[in-house]
Amino acid sequence: MSVALPRHVAIIMDGNGRWAKQHKVAVALGHRQGVETLREIIRTASNMGIQVLSLYAFSTENWRRSPTEVAALMALILEFFRSEIDELDREGVRIRILGDKAGLPPAQRNSVTDAEQRTRSNQGMQLNIALNYGGRGELVRATRALAEKAVNGDISPQAIGEQDLRDHLYTAGQPDVDLLIRTSGELRISNFLLFQSAYAELIFVDMLWPDFSVADFKRCLDTYAARSRRFGGRTE
Repeated sequence: MSVALPRHVAIIMDGNGRWAKQHKVAVALGHRQGVETLREIIRTASNMGIQVLSLYAFSTENWRRSPTEVAALMALILEFFRSEIDELDREGVRIRILGDKAGLPPAQRNSVTDAEQRTRSNQGMQLNIALNYGGRGELVRATRALAEKAVNGDISPQAIGEQDLRDHLYTAGQPDVDLLIRTSGELRISNFLLFQSAYAELIFVDMLWPDFSVADFKRCLDTYAARSRRFGGRTE
């Protein structure tokens, strides 16, 4: 049976720490197991023809975690891009980093910048990876850019509309989020793609991210396809 696929799927990959606690292993091993899930979901989304996949990997608030956990996450970022970039490039995936790359350590910043440059001409799935990202910060950044244009006389404040704001977001040129999935059973979107998810269908999965399978992902897509999206209108 054919399924109406969302153009843009966003995922809050939550639960690595709790998975590690349940399995009585170090938190770093929970994050590593989460990367294994990540690989399978990226591959599946690309093969299914989803246009955009956005993944919440590291928020601006995550810097508050213990130095040991932050160091482990930063190491995994390097490992992921070094081990996966060849396959992602071969499959035509385009990588875009959402967030403040300047705030990342030099090695990670160089790695993600190289991945963006290497894949920017690819024509396959757009893979957004949110690193050092916060949705409120993204909106502040876009607002400042528009304010500077207004001060310079490049745009009239009265003429600023939604599209102008879209054009200054990290996701400029991409469709809004159709489906947002969060694992771990938490019922919030945690400052992720606030503007882009205004009319997204939300699915909260009571399962930790390392346990989230391809079959679970496809069930989320089936649930999305069965919903009626009205965008504020009414279906009689």
